Amino acid sequence: MLLIRIRIRKTEREESHSSSDDEDLSSESSGGDVQANFEFFDPKPDDFHGVKVLMTTYLDNKEWALSSFVDLILEQTTVGTVIKIEGDEDNGIYGFVSALNLQRYEDHKCMTEVKEFLLKVCPDKEIKAIMQSYLGPEAADVGLLVSQYVVNLPPQLLPPLYDGLFKEIEWATEDEPTEELRKSFCFKHYLLVRKVYKRKNGDQKKNKKGSGSSNEEDIIYLKAEDEIFHNLSAWFFFFPLRAQQVTTSELKEYRPMGLVMAVDATSVPSFQQQLHSFIDES
Repeated sequence: MLLIRIRIRKTEREESHSSSDDEDLSSESSGGDVQANFEFFDPKPDDFHGVKVLMTTYLDNKEWALSSFVDLILEQTTVGTVIKIEGDEDNGIYGFVSALNLQRYEDHKCMTEVKEFLLKVCPDKEIKAIMQSYLGPEAADVGLLVSQYVVNLPPQLLPPLYDGLFKEIEWATEDEPTEELRKSFCFKHYLLVRKVYKRKNGDQKKNKKGSGSSNEEDIIYLKAEDEIFHNLSAWFFFFPLRAQQVTTSELKEYRPMGLVMAVDATSVPSFQQQLHSFIDES
């Protein structure tokens, strides 16, 4: 368990959207400071409801075996973290992170549905061919990196959250009780499914990295780490979202989009360094 004490400045509530990404930590709107002691825990069955709420729109508006997917996250206790507040009687979940091996869970309906969804929404034939290899022949080397948290989670939590995840993955390759389990955490690639806002009149071409990607001002990243992942990605594509609609005037020129990214494991140290630098400077 990791305990992090953070003093939060409470401000006017941000406009809420339908996605669980946009939930607030507090319902109060008055100014002032509040001391919050955030704790990192291993996942456990009691966390089911909180994690499921955060995952509601993970695959847009698709009806799928989400409950079973949440069960996989919570059953994998050696690699994965949930974030809570010390002394919270409601035992609320403010965020979580995990990485699931695509081959290890390939017989589970929920993982099959994730793969089918990604192939269906991919608009680029070249990238789809690469992704089919990730989801099939190379699946043993691919970790589905899943991370969700409330919109105003203190950003200071992000570096230790991700540092902890990648450290646990390293430990699992050495400490898991069977060779099969140890190998299942020897990831060469990470696959991520995220939500962003993309300018409507921006570059609509879905490209591999380095072949004319959108200007950064054309994209609003809801998670600070996603811009870093995006810049480090080996390939990526956008797809339109149906479940989340823009309701604020500030976002009227943008539309919600899914962003699927593949990040090589060799890029993880660079990701960690850039995330630390970004949070330290912000």
